[in-house]
Amino acid sequence: MTITILGTGTSCGVPVVGCQCDVCQSTHPKDKRLRCSILVETEQTRLLIDAGPDFRQQMLTQPFRRIDGILVTHSHYDHVGGMDDIRPYCQFGKMEVYADAIARQGMLEMLPYCFAENRYPGVPQIGLNEIRAGEAFTIGDIEVLPVQVMHGKLPILGYRFGTFAYITDMKSIDPEQVKLLRGVETLMVNALRFDRPHHSHQLVDDAIAFARQVGARRTLLTHMCHDIGLHDEVNRRLPSGFELAFDGQVLEI
Repeated sequence: MTITILGTGTSCGVPVVGCQCDVCQSTHPKDKRLRCSILVETEQTRLLIDAGPDFRQQMLTQPFRRIDGILVTHSHYDHVGGMDDIRPYCQFGKMEVYADAIARQGMLEMLPYCFAENRYPGVPQIGLNEIRAGEAFTIGDIEVLPVQVMHGKLPILGYRFGTFAYITDMKSIDPEQVKLLRGVETLMVNALRFDRPHHSHQLVDDAIAFARQVGARRTLLTHMCHDIGLHDEVNRRLPSGFELAFDGQVLEI
C-alpha cells in the first residue's frame, strides 16, 4: 500500500498570507504546507482522505485516474472545501464519499446544490455514505476502520488501514477507541505546535505521548501551523521514531 501525502498544514496553510515569520518566508519546499489530505493506494484501489480547498492544486501533481472513494474526517472547510473540484473525476462514475452522521449533515448543508432534486448540470455526482466508528468496511481491496477522536467537543473520524493509521484535528480520544489502534506500526497524527495549548488540537508533546500509547514504531506529524518551526530544525528536536511529514512525501506500507 502506498501513502502519498498531499498536504500537512492547518486551516490557514503555510505560508500564512501576510506573515513575515521565518517559516512563512522560508524557501525550503518542506516548509510549505497545503491543507491536510492523503492518498491511500494499492494497485487496484485509490482512496482520498479529505478534499480541502487545496484539492485541485494537490491533484495536479498526481496521475489523473479514478478515485474509488473519499473518506471524510469532518466537515470543516479546510477538509471538505474542495469537494466541488472533484467534478473531473466524476467522468469515471459517481464519486462515493464516506462520512459519519455529523459530517454527512454538514456536507448536505455546505453543498446543497450537489444533492438537490433538480441539480444544476455539471455539478459533482456524489454518493454520500454514512459510516460509524469501529465498524470496518471495504472499498476495493482496502479495508477501512474508522476510529473516533475528539476535535475539542466535536467527534470526528480518523482511519486505520492495516498497520497504518491517519488521524488529524484530534484533541483527545476515548480509551476504547485507542484499542482499535493496537498493532498500528506507522501513525500519522496531528501536532499543531510545541507550546500555547489549543482548545481543539493537540501539541507536539501530546502527539508523542499518544503515539507511544498506541505503540507505533514510526510517527509522522501533520496538521502543523507555522508556529511549529522550520522543518529541518524541528526534526532535529524530535525523539527517535518521530518526524515531520511533508507535502509530496510517499510512504510504502
